[in-house]
This record gives sequence, C-alpha cells and structure tokens, in this order.
Amino acid sequence: MVVKRSLTRTALSHCICTGISRRRLGSLIAELAGPWMAREESRLGARRGHERLRAEGGGPSHQLVFTDRVIATLVILRFQLPHAALAVFYGVDRFIVIRAVHEIRPLLAARGFAVPGEAELRLHTLADVFAYANAKGVELRLDGTEVRVRRPKAGRPGRRAFVSGKMRQNTKKATVVTDGQGRTLWTGAIRPGRMHDRTAVEAEGVEALFEQYPHVKAKVDAGYRGLAKRFPHQVQAPPKKPAEDAPTEEITAWREARKKQSSQRICVEHANAERKQWRPLQRYLGRREYYDETHLAIAGLVSDRTAER
Repeated sequence: MVVKRSLTRTALSHCICTGISRRRLGSLIAELAGPWMAREESRLGARRGHERLRAEGGGPSHQLVFTDRVIATLVILRFQLPHAALAVFYGVDRFIVIRAVHEIRPLLAARGFAVPGEAELRLHTLADVFAYANAKGVELRLDGTEVRVRRPKAGRPGRRAFVSGKMRQNTKKATVVTDGQGRTLWTGAIRPGRMHDRTAVEAEGVEALFEQYPHVKAKVDAGYRGLAKRFPHQVQAPPKKPAEDAPTEEITAWREARKKQSSQRICVEHANAERKQWRPLQRYLGRREYYDETHLAIAGLVSDRTAER
C-alpha cells in the first residue's frame, strides 16, 4: 500500500507527533525557512567553487521538501524514532531523513528561548537572562538536570567524566534557569555528568553576572550552597540542617523554612519535568556529540509554549 506524501504530512504534523500545535508549527516553518535557505546557498556555493551557472530553481528538486524536513525532525525529537521509520512514511531513503535532521536540528538549537510577553525577544546566553531579569525585576530559579547517555567505549580518554556521582550512570548535565512561574528562560552549561552543578554554571560566568547585576536574585537548591554563601543577599539556598541534638524548636523552624524555600523553588523542577516529556531527554540513545544540539532544540521549543502561559 502506497501512502501519499501529503497524507503523511497531515498525519505527522499533528501536535501529538510534533509536540507543538499546527499554528505554532506554521510559524516555526516560516521562521526557519530564511536561515535554511541561506545555509543551503552557502553550502552549494562552497561545493561549486564559483558563481551559479544555472538560473535559481534549476537542477534536481529535493526529495523531501523543507516543510517535511522540519516535521520529520520534530517527530524524531519528540519520540526518538529511528530515521528509517520516518523514511518509510515518506517513501525515501533513510539517509535523506538523516540529512534533514542534521540540517534542521542546528537551526532549532540556535533559536534561543522565548520571553513571556515579548514575542520578538529571545534569550541566547546567561548574560541575556541576567539583563532581562534586571530590567523586568524577575527572580530567577536555577537548577541542574541530568540525562542518561551512551557509555563511552572502554579505553577512551575522559570515559569516567560522564559517570554521575548522584545517578551512578553515564549522564550529561545541563543548567536550567526559569522565572517564578516555571517558564524556561535559558538552558545551557551542558557538561559531562561528573561535573558538579555549581562548577558547571561557574564556567558560564555566573559569579561575574551576579556582581554585575546586584539587584538580580535567585533561589537554588543545596547543590548551589557555595554560590549562596558567596552572594548571601542575592542567592537563597535551603537552610542547613541543625545538629541532631538541637532543640525541638530549632528543628521545627528549620523544617518550616526548608518547606517554604522548596515550595518557592519547585517551579523549576516542574520545568525540568515538562522538557522530559520529550523522549530524548528521558534517556538519550543517539551519539553524545549531538546531545547538546538536541537538548537546546527541545528546550527552545518548550520555552515557546511556556512563554504563552
């Protein structure tokens, strides 16, 4: 039985398959069309080594048009399906789908993160987040999240760097920044799982940013306690647990303070859970060198939805 490609596009463009509504899918395709065309022209120009000899539009056409390339990439990001499965749906060779994913995924990763109420503004770096929080008076939430990845081959240098001390598995770790309503403002500082949360975010210059923006405040978990000690008036971490022989009143006050701080910080945990509805961020089965692009692409798509809340 042969299925028409238009029917395949209609079925796969459903929000269940792509993770986004058809309205947002149309906007996304229009947004990515320009950068994709520019990249294609640059690639073809580099391959030719000279100016175009044929008129624009000449030569063989794409077996998979741009719209289908975006849809196929979203479906793979959503469910981590084998490329060969999408190739069967579209009636093309699996290498066509692989090439499409390698073209579209970097464009998705480079989009940045949506800002609530600012349709034209997107945040790309941690410095952008601090500038936005300082201008809008937003209190930030910082947290680290880990995703299991494939284990490096035996004897490969740096193999132990991926072993997480918390999960006892091979992971990659990312730092997530949200506002007080759990809307993702930035995801980055992606490092091997062995690196500590605070070390990962320090590599992005977070201490210099807190010094540059003294009015920006953040709530963090116990993993960033050193950052809270360095900036006590800006960063709030859970209170330290009292000694076992401490008075009952002190233990009760500690539990109440910890619960209050946790309830104010739990929104970033919800944001992490929202991204992990996408299969690759539950357990990543692809090549580790493509994980960073995959994580940033998914986080950017999720931020589009959370910005509308």
